[in-house]
Amino acid sequence: MKLTTALAAAMMALGLAAGTATTPAQASTFTWATANDILGLDPHANNHGVTNAMKSNIYEPLVARQPDGSLQPALATRWEQVSPTTWRFHLRQNVRFHGGEAFTSADVLNSLERVRQNDMAYTVASITAARAVDAHTVEFDTRGPNPVLLQDLTLFFIMSQGWVQANNAFAVARAGQPGANTAFAQLNANGTGPFRVTERVADERTVLVPNPQYWGGALEHGITRAVFRPVSSAPTRVAALLSRELDLMYHVPLQDIPRVQQAPGVRLMQGPTARSIYLGFDVARADAVDNPGNPNPLRDVRVRRAIYQAIDMETIRRVVLRNSTIAAGLPIAAAISGHVQELNTRLPFDVEASRRLLTEAGFPQGFRLALSCPNNRYVNDEAICTAIVTMLQRAGIQARLNALPFGRFLQGGANREYSFWLLGWTPGNFDMSNPARELLGEGSFNWGGFSDEAMNAAAAARATSVDDAERARLARAYWTRFQEVLPMVPLHQEPQIFAVRETVADFTMRVSEDLELRHVRMRR
Repeated sequence: MKLTTALAAAMMALGLAAGTATTPAQASTFTWATANDILGLDPHANNHGVTNAMKSNIYEPLVARQPDGSLQPALATRWEQVSPTTWRFHLRQNVRFHGGEAFTSADVLNSLERVRQNDMAYTVASITAARAVDAHTVEFDTRGPNPVLLQDLTLFFIMSQGWVQANNAFAVARAGQPGANTAFAQLNANGTGPFRVTERVADERTVLVPNPQYWGGALEHGITRAVFRPVSSAPTRVAALLSRELDLMYHVPLQDIPRVQQAPGVRLMQGPTARSIYLGFDVARADAVDNPGNPNPLRDVRVRRAIYQAIDMETIRRVVLRNSTIAAGLPIAAAISGHVQELNTRLPFDVEASRRLLTEAGFPQGFRLALSCPNNRYVNDEAICTAIVTMLQRAGIQARLNALPFGRFLQGGANREYSFWLLGWTPGNFDMSNPARELLGEGSFNWGGFSDEAMNAAAAARATSVDDAERARLARAYWTRFQEVLPMVPLHQEPQIFAVRETVADFTMRVSEDLELRHVRMRR
């Protein structure tokens, strides 16, 4: 498997870091902002990039992913396979949670059961049984061989069993679900990570300070206090950076890049990400969401193909995204294991072909269709959707835009309110098995209820194969069938664009994007 090699190559394209810090940095406050807030502090809820990055400052997994994509021991110091389906993990000793509780096998087993309740369950989906060998050794049994188990576990965060029990916090509530706003673990945190939370005010700020008892020792970041500020307005975010209220911000609006580049004391950092932006379809419901009492046109592959070919992605890439991105024919990036480059080609933009397909499918006059879209999560997300709506209208579809703040947008998706939507996705394990399950299989982000026997069979066989050639063959079969049935329309691989002030000496970018405080170095 070439996972680490592919990620390392992608990270080289990023330029890795903005500078070099060879001596300890001066202690200071670090303030950063992005367009949307985290969705809460619960490490087992809300599979969302910004939220997962924040969790990584506070909580830790058994195995951690480095910025170059390689794996490193975290709360497990080493591991081995006892058999093809049994893994043994040796846990780090003398580790304490922020509240002072000692870390043991019991915390791992309790976290395993707790995480299964919510959309982070994919991290342990292949684990069928777990047991403590002793206080610092656990074993996991998997449903067949799992060649990417270590990759899966990088976002399986460990909580204190005692803390969970003492605060009646075993139940997991995802953002938007009943009780989420008052759930104890969403508002409070107690991990083993290098930072601990001192204040959390939703939609305003999350404040962290270094963990003085961190098992990894004092890190050379030079941060005494870290303040995360969600700022939904792009102009306000840029103004805060230029007025020195922020040390770092992302995403930098594409239209503001020249202005930010010319600002004194500010540098831009750009590069690719492993996030794919795509359009999803409701293919399960018989009746149309946007035209009640009428059949759902999106169940017909000819209609889905018509929508695909009505979209001029090259114009969107050039005009809306200002040549900052790469158009895609697959919904996974080249850095993801299972990507097949020769299949990464788009259907041609052809409005007349779209009209013919709509007529063949029985919709010569088109139909009503709402495109639901976040307006503060991805690079120019609402502008992309606005352009797509106009393009669909030209093909004869009565399309309209439903743009929402990201938190509300996610709630609507989870409640299956949409027939057609835009979403971005970075596979948490950097393997195609993640989107195959989460977006196109039994996962919680398969909002359209899609299922295909051939794709499911290929994904299932690949998930337990340890032969690289066979895994590559099955990946090719999966994506070939994907292009036949078109359960989604891939759009592009999103760029990442950070603006960093001179107060930051060194900041390491990651293909997975977002920010971990351990990879920041403040200037002396």
